Amino acid sequence: MHQTLSLRGSKLPGKVASALVAATLLIAAPAAHAQALTGAGATFINPIMSKWIAAYKASTGVEVNYQPIGSGGGINALISKTVDFCCSDVPMNGGEEAQVGAPTINIPDIVGAVVVSYSVPGVGPGIALNGKTIADIFEGKITYWDDPEITRLSPGTKFPHENILVVHRSDGSGTTAIFTGYLSKVSGTWKETVGAGKSVSWPVGLGAKGNPGVAGYLKNKPYSIGYVELAYAIQNDIPYAKIKNKSGVTIYPSDESAAVAAEGIKVPANLKLDINDSPNKEAYPIVGVSNLIVRVEWQKNAEVKKFVKWILTEGQKSEFTGPLHYSPLPEKVRAKALEAVAKIH
Repeated sequence: MHQTLSLRGSKLPGKVASALVAATLLIAAPAAHAQALTGAGATFINPIMSKWIAAYKASTGVEVNYQPIGSGGGINALISKTVDFCCSDVPMNGGEEAQVGAPTINIPDIVGAVVVSYSVPGVGPGIALNGKTIADIFEGKITYWDDPEITRLSPGTKFPHENILVVHRSDGSGTTAIFTGYLSKVSGTWKETVGAGKSVSWPVGLGAKGNPGVAGYLKNKPYSIGYVELAYAIQNDIPYAKIKNKSGVTIYPSDESAAVAAEGIKVPANLKLDINDSPNKEAYPIVGVSNLIVRVEWQKNAEVKKFVKWILTEGQKSEFTGPLHYSPLPEKVRAKALEAVAKIH
């Protein structure tokens, strides 16, 4: 027959009772500590990150809090040591790594398309654009929707003679880095005058914070055009363009055409990938790889390591990626990423 030991009202010697209480607290402390991981960064990844976090908590009981404040904000949070990990759609540069003051690891986690969305009354989804035309619109050289450079790419579509309202990100953004990185590859003028990065000096347009902010503008401002991660365009029912790729094929953005952009890519030792403007004929041209960035050493890295490993295994399954229109990492990239996770301690 088993008996239950209760300390309340017991007549155990004081030292014995105190020792039992201390032992109980020591046993409970690690479990409580494991219930909190904090991350911040890209809005690009937030739809699937939210789903990952819910599934991870259901599976492990571990709570992860993620703030979608933009890639730049996430990197700043990692530098200031207010988060356990950050997410960015572009890897940290050398200056940012130096500011962290400790070694970091860049770990790719998912592939996604950045789409050129628009809101033009009477014009449906799937207009065709090319890189030069997109660059000219965002540079302010093309200012009307019925400009010949636009209309010739979508024969049969009647465009109104209305001013184009350009919408871009106002915060430090990995989505912006992907988009401007693409424009810098397809337009020499853009590369020389504006360039690529998480923040650029925009020639024209209105700024909005985060992918949700840009999507909100596009949904409510007629004759607008902007760029968002594919999931945000679909969730908000905003039309988006098909774009001519490097091989001259006009491709509609999807999780499948984004995945093709990552096929056959060379994986550098630092895992800093650039899959924009892929030469693959079936690839959509504006595609990025989101990254988890962690310190090699950190007090919560035992839990961080488990979470990142889960993302690279369970989190890559179609039940997570498919409904939100992301693409899993190519197997070669995933294998290298898992090797990098082993270095976390």
